[in-house]
Amino acid sequence: MARRPAGCWAALGALLCGCALALRGGMLYPRESPSRERKELDGLWSFRADVSAARRRGFQERWYQRPLRESGPTLDMPVPSSFNDVGQDGQLRNFVGWVWYEREVILPERWTQDLRTRVVLRIGSAHYYAIVWVNGVHVAEHEGGHLPFEADISKLVQTGPLTSCRVTIAINNTLTPHTLPPGTILYKSDTSKYPKGYFVQDINFDFFNYAGLHRPVLLYTTPTAYIDDITVTTDVDQDTGLVSYQIVTQGSEHFELQVRLLDAEGNVVAQGTGGGGQLQVPNAHLWWPYLMHENPAYLYSLEVRMTAQTVMGPTADFYTLPVGIRTVTVTESQFLINRKPFYFHGVNKHEDSDIRGKGFDWALLMKDFNLLRWLGANSFRTSHYPYAEEVMQLCDRYGIVVIDECPGVGIVLVESYGNESLQHHLQVMEELVRRDKNHPAVVMWSVANEPSSYLQPAGYYFKTVIAHTKALDPSRPVTFVTNSNYAADLGVPYVDVICVNSYYSWYHDYGHLEVIELQLQTQFESWHRAYRKPIIQSEYGAETIAGLHEDPPLMFSEEYQKSLLARYHAVLDEKRKEYVVGELIWNFADFMTNQTPQRVLGNKKGIFTRQRQPKSAAFLLRDRYWRLANETWGPGAGPRALCLQNSPLTV
Repeated sequence: MARRPAGCWAALGALLCGCALALRGGMLYPRESPSRERKELDGLWSFRADVSAARRRGFQERWYQRPLRESGPTLDMPVPSSFNDVGQDGQLRNFVGWVWYEREVILPERWTQDLRTRVVLRIGSAHYYAIVWVNGVHVAEHEGGHLPFEADISKLVQTGPLTSCRVTIAINNTLTPHTLPPGTILYKSDTSKYPKGYFVQDINFDFFNYAGLHRPVLLYTTPTAYIDDITVTTDVDQDTGLVSYQIVTQGSEHFELQVRLLDAEGNVVAQGTGGGGQLQVPNAHLWWPYLMHENPAYLYSLEVRMTAQTVMGPTADFYTLPVGIRTVTVTESQFLINRKPFYFHGVNKHEDSDIRGKGFDWALLMKDFNLLRWLGANSFRTSHYPYAEEVMQLCDRYGIVVIDECPGVGIVLVESYGNESLQHHLQVMEELVRRDKNHPAVVMWSVANEPSSYLQPAGYYFKTVIAHTKALDPSRPVTFVTNSNYAADLGVPYVDVICVNSYYSWYHDYGHLEVIELQLQTQFESWHRAYRKPIIQSEYGAETIAGLHEDPPLMFSEEYQKSLLARYHAVLDEKRKEYVVGELIWNFADFMTNQTPQRVLGNKKGIFTRQRQPKSAAFLLRDRYWRLANETWGPGAGPRALCLQNSPLTV
């Protein structure tokens, strides 16, 4: 199954094998400022799937060199969204191969005529492999479906009296044993059963492989001398907050940097100069998780001003970065935020909804955050890929703690542990850390979910990936999520926190709820005895069809889901007094999967339906999470009632 044009595989292989620390440039979120503008390209794009047998007609006919409509019939496709569920074409829903997007963009006159302006095209997410052209000129390629990439297109739009430009993006959703996540193309060669050339995409993960432009596409500007990257780390010395910063600039060797830290009321609390330093904040307001403090999620603003001399004359650039002052520490039995024990009571999620697929949607996002706060959840894991940047910003704003996971799901074949896979995995972690390093809500990196970590190559593989991630960011612990046997897992020795998935009385011992407590106790005791590290129950749950009731509880009924959770909670209540530091339900909401006899329109383990309506278990979990919040209420609150949008919190 051809996924790249000729030569791309070889070029990419040489790039990845050349060096692991190969990323150049920052990936600051495009924010408007006195020196920066942005233009959203969301809306309807022209769209065409390449349905030719080899999926290469678009490259052979060079569809990128002229308007896409001239190549043949096109569809209107909303961006951001997955393309799979928008139309009525069954072939498109399950399409594997190259699809083409195009948008004609009207450009502000000053962008095309002011040579002191730098124009950048940014794609928030293109799943899975993307090639980008502007006015028929190749400007970028990117592998990986969940992280942003961009291209400086200034020279292309400032070469003449242009008023518009044509952006063309070709995307391929094919997965191979060396992609993240991995997959395999299966060719069905029996012509008595399948048409000639018939193939399917095989995957080893339990969610639908939605594809397309999933997140915003935009243009933004900076001056030609500009702030390229900012890295912030924080610490606390008694009551003084310490904000260490490093700033990378581009475009001029003759520049000055001024840095100010403002509190939430806009008062300057510290300032400095130069490309690196440490700001001291007396009586600092710390960033606390939701429900851990009466004033959670306090954010400062780091204002950076760059003045520079260029060949075009003096210029200035401004960028503001939200900053939360907090610390993260792991001991043998505790996870500490600001040196106070933190217990994860949260969820696993998916970026998934009706029609949109994995497409970003503000209304859906706010609904999810309102449900999280109603539930009393203080955390979630980005299962099983990085979520949109806007999600991380809301976590910072609302105090929702994040275990930030890369797309390392379905790493089960021995072929996926080779050098090609490893080099790509290292690069993905670089991109993830580069994007999310400044979010106070992110407290831990996860490098994989349920890999076959008992295979012989897994030890070296995860030792390398985890060490690489720690080198990129020494300030956060690193984990991966396992479902292997404690005695056989070759990767867990290198993690800081053990994250374990188990589905007792669901995937085995069907219907026998009575064995859960014994099996769960054995699980926890075995892992902790072997490794002496804190443990998170990172997945547990049961499939539930909303409205299906059976008493005594039977599988798939709402009563069974509630009974299963209650039995897990009994053991968690015992072990959280010792070394268990969290529990994350699987899943927040029902989500789409591949079609199999075991899945009725997707995975139904959500405590909410795919339409975000509660099942009975949502109320059980809400009662539990608010009880946990009351038990573990942090410093700064007296014995009084606190009302958080009708949440039953009393302290």
